[in-house]
Amino acid sequence: MVDDELALVHDADRFLRELRLARGRAESTTKAYAEGLALFLRWCQRAGRDWRTAAGDMALFMLWLRWTPGHGGGQVVVPGPGAKPVRGDGRINRVLTAVRGFLAHAVVNKAAPAWVLEQIYEVADDRDLPLQAQREDGRMRYRLAARHRLQEPEMEIDRASDEEVVAMFRACRSARDRLILLLLSRVGLRPGQVAGLHRCDLHLLVDSHSLGCDAEGPHLHVIRRQNINGAWSKSRKPWVMPVDFLVVQAADQYALERHEILGEAGSDFLLVNLFRPPHGHPVSPEAIGELCEALSKRAGLGRRVGPRMCRHAMASNVVDADGTLDEVQALLGQKSPESPRPYLHPARSRLRAAIERVPSPLERNEVGPR
Repeated sequence: MVDDELALVHDADRFLRELRLARGRAESTTKAYAEGLALFLRWCQRAGRDWRTAAGDMALFMLWLRWTPGHGGGQVVVPGPGAKPVRGDGRINRVLTAVRGFLAHAVVNKAAPAWVLEQIYEVADDRDLPLQAQREDGRMRYRLAARHRLQEPEMEIDRASDEEVVAMFRACRSARDRLILLLLSRVGLRPGQVAGLHRCDLHLLVDSHSLGCDAEGPHLHVIRRQNINGAWSKSRKPWVMPVDFLVVQAADQYALERHEILGEAGSDFLLVNLFRPPHGHPVSPEAIGELCEALSKRAGLGRRVGPRMCRHAMASNVVDADGTLDEVQALLGQKSPESPRPYLHPARSRLRAAIERVPSPLERNEVGPR
C-alpha cells in the first residue's frame, strides 16, 4: 500500500503481507482489506488525525464512510432529506472489520498504544454466561466484542429456479459456457473454484484407480491453490465432488471444442479463453460472473442470475431430492454443519406438500364432541 506520494505505508503493508502470506487469506480478501484501510487512512489524513490514536473517534469515521466518497479530492456529500448514502451498512461493517484487524495488529507490534484495543473492542469475561457455557475447569475466560457495528438488515438470497438455469443453458453459445454453468448450478462450485480447476482435477472415468485415485465414479477434486488468474477456493480442505452424466457429457464436448481451437496449446487450467485474446489463458473468476450476467440477459430472464444463486439452486435441489443437511454440507465443501442452512430454499411444491401432510383437528379427534 502506498500513499498519495507513492511512498510505502509500512505498517499497513506489513499487516497486509501477514494477512496474505502468514494467515493464508485469499487475494480477494486481502484486496478488500486494503481498500478498507485506504479509506481509514484517507479519513485520518483529511481530518488531521493520527491513525494510531484515531480509534476514539470511530463513530465519526462511520459517519464519514456513510456520506463521503472515497475519491474525488475534498468532495463531501452532505446528508439531508432524500440524500442517498454513499455506502450501505454491510460495506461499512466490512471496512470496520479491516480497520479493527489493522489496529489490533499495530498494538501487538507496538506501533499503536495498548489502550486502542479498548476503543475498538468491548472486553468481557464469562462470569455473566450460563454455567453450561463456562469453562469446566472453573478458570475465567475473556472474550471480545466489536464496539462499532451497524445492524444489517437480513436479506434473503434467492436461488435460481430450474427454469432459469435451463433458459441460461440454452442461451450458451459454446460448450465451455455450458460446462461453466453446470459446474455452478449442478455441482455447486463457487466462481473461484470453477476458475481454479485444472485438467488433472477431473476424474470422469467410472473407475479412477488407473489415475491413482480411489474415489468412486466420475468426480472432480476441489483443491486450494495459488493460481495466476486470482482463482481461490474458499475451503482450506480439499474435497471430492461427485458429478453426474450431464457434467461428464459437457466436459467431453468442451474437450473437443478446446482441441479444435487450441490443439495441444493452452495452460493446464480446465477453463481457458477460446474466443478472445489472450487465447489459452485461464478464465478469471470475474469473467464467470460476467458470463452469468450475459446469459441472464440473453435468456430474457428479467433479472440477473449470478453464480451464488446457482450454488443456492444446487443445494436446494439436493434437499428437495430428499438429501440431508450433512450431505449438502459435504457437497458444498463446508466445515460447519450450520453453514448449509442459508443455502436452502425449499420448493413451493414441497412446502405445499408439508402443509397437506398435517392432519386436521377432525382427523386427529374422530371420536368425541366437536
